[in-house]
Amino acid sequence: MPVYQYTALDKRGKKIKSTIEARSLDLARTSLRGAGYSIMDLKEQSVMNSDITLPFLGKPKAKDLAVFCRQFLSILRAGVPVNTALGMLGQQTANRKLATAIRALETEVEQGSTLAGAMRRKSVFPPILSNMVMAGESSGNLEDAFEQMVVYFERAQKTSNKVGQVLIYPAVLTVVMVIVLFVMMTRIIPSFLATFEEMGAELPYLTQLVMHVSDFFVAWWWLIAIVLIALIASLTAFRFTDPGRHFYGLLARKLPVLKTLTVNSASATFCRILSVLLGSGLTLPEALSLTSGNLSNIYFREALARVQSRVVSGWPLNAALKEVRIFPNMVCNMTAIGEESGELQEMLAKTADYYDQEVEDSTEKLMSLMEPLTILFMAFFVVIIVLSIFLPMVNMIHAYDAYL
Repeated sequence: MPVYQYTALDKRGKKIKSTIEARSLDLARTSLRGAGYSIMDLKEQSVMNSDITLPFLGKPKAKDLAVFCRQFLSILRAGVPVNTALGMLGQQTANRKLATAIRALETEVEQGSTLAGAMRRKSVFPPILSNMVMAGESSGNLEDAFEQMVVYFERAQKTSNKVGQVLIYPAVLTVVMVIVLFVMMTRIIPSFLATFEEMGAELPYLTQLVMHVSDFFVAWWWLIAIVLIALIASLTAFRFTDPGRHFYGLLARKLPVLKTLTVNSASATFCRILSVLLGSGLTLPEALSLTSGNLSNIYFREALARVQSRVVSGWPLNAALKEVRIFPNMVCNMTAIGEESGELQEMLAKTADYYDQEVEDSTEKLMSLMEPLTILFMAFFVVIIVLSIFLPMVNMIHAYDAYL
């Protein structure tokens, strides 16, 4: 569907620049006028007049959605109508994609669409949010729906931050180590070795090895840079292929330092989302389908698809979870208790709280393990370089003492 850029004045006389999707220019003009806009400029968006954005950049994160839901909740509690609240949020939201989507929501709501229906037509809003909003609109308690979403997105952001902390520290140290080693190999080591050669000192085997490596770095640094960039790009691209998703997913499940964190994180996400979706009024198979799309590890997504198939066939949820053998026993047992007591939603929420805490504990343990391992790895290379410099100096001192 064509996209049209427009500049217009809203009902309050405020100037707005945004975009609208419509089948033709006339329909776009009619839609804007129906929303109460005074059109100043309207034209079809082209490559020359559109913002250059990449689909994978600028996508709202859990933090952005949490802020959006909290602000929307506060405005609603103040008695402000939905379309006015959207207009206010569209002007003050920092994330550009989210702000554009909010302004589009305002237009559709003013044209008579439900908020949930408008959200479903915008890819930036996850299905869990549109389903909760639909439940809130149906029950007349939209504020409660947004309050639950605030809790959900804030906890999702907290879990994501905890998992990210595990990778940031060693990644930063590794980058620093590579830069330091490169500078030493191409600048510092050659000057020392040149001095030793001029003095005619006998070089130990370790120093000769470092010298050859240094010569290779100096001569072929550009090739090393190309290979590293190509390797990183290839591994990143491989991650988005089906074999790559399975490979990285298997590593996350099997590596001793990551498997506990992976299982706890997936369990927390599964229980939290399923609890929220069941509370929105969805059936269990529908909730399972949406939940699987929010799990990052492909093995858990595939397992949940099998669980959904068995639930549709009449299996109890706890039996289906036990059959796939990927979720911890506690998830299966708590699900069984919830099904037997008729309080599955509440039991899943409590289980999610437990695994959120487990993710935090697992992250702290992993961080305490990664820090010394990374430092030891760096120290290994530093010691080799230091020895390669000082061993010839020691040999020269011994030779001088023997001469005297």
